[in-house]
Amino acid sequence: MLAGCKPVASPAPAAPAVDAAAATTGRSVATVAEAFLTPMTPADNIDSPASWTSPDGQVWLIATAKATDKLVVYDGQTGARLRDVGSTGTAPGQFDRPNGIAVVDDLVLIVERDNHRVQVLQLPDFTPLGVFAADDLRKPYGLWVNKQASGYDVYVTDSYDAGEDAQGNDVLPPLAELDKRVRRYALQVQGGKAKATLAATIGDTSEAGALRVVESIWGDPANDRLLIAEEDETYASEIKVYSLEGKFSGTTFGRDAFKAQAEGVMLRTCGNGGWWITTEQGKQRSVFHLFDRHTLKHVGAFQGNTVANTDGIWLSTAASPRFPHGALYAVHDDQGVVAFDWASVARQLSLPLECAP
Repeated sequence: MLAGCKPVASPAPAAPAVDAAAATTGRSVATVAEAFLTPMTPADNIDSPASWTSPDGQVWLIATAKATDKLVVYDGQTGARLRDVGSTGTAPGQFDRPNGIAVVDDLVLIVERDNHRVQVLQLPDFTPLGVFAADDLRKPYGLWVNKQASGYDVYVTDSYDAGEDAQGNDVLPPLAELDKRVRRYALQVQGGKAKATLAATIGDTSEAGALRVVESIWGDPANDRLLIAEEDETYASEIKVYSLEGKFSGTTFGRDAFKAQAEGVMLRTCGNGGWWITTEQGKQRSVFHLFDRHTLKHVGAFQGNTVANTDGIWLSTAASPRFPHGALYAVHDDQGVVAFDWASVARQLSLPLECAP
């Protein structure tokens, strides 16, 4: 473990406030003080976080480091940096530009953009169990894992392009070629080995339903919804709603709320209800928007005192000594991760903390 790393002290909690953009946009954004900020490591290019609670109650916050090809493990209660995992390469336990990450049961799944694959490791030792999808994926970024009675469905976003223009910018493929923006795999883990088969390719090719630039994805099995963030700001920053089978529902939302690129998306359940948590990746300050789980109506928005330029987010609902009602983790400016106490978010946005079953 790394000695001497201390999390950056958090500012005192702030009263609800209106952000600087409110005067021109007419929107109200509450301020919630970050519970902690991890040590800042610009060289790592931190992208996405996930958390895991060990059987003895330890909380690990695990983040992908795109530039240094590793995972960074923090204490999920304090933000202190604990250790690094992995190195550059193609062998088991090695990475090439790790991006999206998810934790389910004792498994951690990592999307490697430049190895164009998904790697499966087993906690607590980060034991490599296998890789999959290298024959299919071209430029993968994010993933969501849906636990089944036997195995897992893994949805992976693939933001492939059609080359570059004269200025070196990625060229968007024609709409007709966007039918493989998400791939669904059936994953089985048995006898210490992870094996997956391609189950479906997903991507509407209509003007409204096409997935132009994609990364963040999350699902709601109880309501047969798959939410995918549209990051092509030249078209719109919004969330597109698909079914779990991959059919575009005809519904999009968030275009009026987001004033910057749509990024991380997760679901906070509350009994049969709850809220979709989405990210507006502002360069000066990130804004987190909440939408009703069922109606998709905008419920509220908040920002931190510091966090900005957020890529991935991860919501932990597990109770812990520091966060009895769970925590929202969000990447800060490619250099570290902040934590929000969910109880503080709920108070500022007048959300119930106790939920009926």
